[in-house]
Amino acid sequence: MAGFTHLFIPGPTNIPEEVRQAMNLPMEDMRAGSFPDLTLPLFEDIKKVFKNETGRVFIYPSSGTGAWEAAMTNVLSPGDRVLMSRFGQFSHLWVDMAERLGFEVDVIDCEWGTGVPLDLYAEKLRADKAHRIKAVFCTQNETATGVTSDVAGCRAVLDAANHPALLFVD
Repeated sequence: MAGFTHLFIPGPTNIPEEVRQAMNLPMEDMRAGSFPDLTLPLFEDIKKVFKNETGRVFIYPSSGTGAWEAAMTNVLSPGDRVLMSRFGQFSHLWVDMAERLGFEVDVIDCEWGTGVPLDLYAEKLRADKAHRIKAVFCTQNETATGVTSDVAGCRAVLDAANHPALLFVD
């Protein structure tokens, strides 16, 4: 496609012209009686894609960053203590948002190219006898460095410490 800037990154991606043209149709009325017939089957298909038989699907019309903010502000309050690690651009942005939202952020700075430091998370959670930490954050895929963190391991660390903190995963 001449004259088109190509982004060679995991996302956001360029939209092919034929897809853009397909979107050049009248918008569906979300309050029309036929709208559930259009959308509800998509929820079941999404469950298949993510191999999720029991969970609920939520569609959130926002960037990932908007979803982070919604999750954080609807579950936590300014002054709540959270445990986060910074090991790439997205985990850095998550820490930055938590600080701007007024949370008391315990940050474990790691070398970029590593993942969530499970051993250090375990140490912090075991030491938190008063359960002041309200949430633990895990960036599963750090796009900037190509690192994938062990989400199940992060959950196991919380369980092993018998800690009630919520687990947030990006």
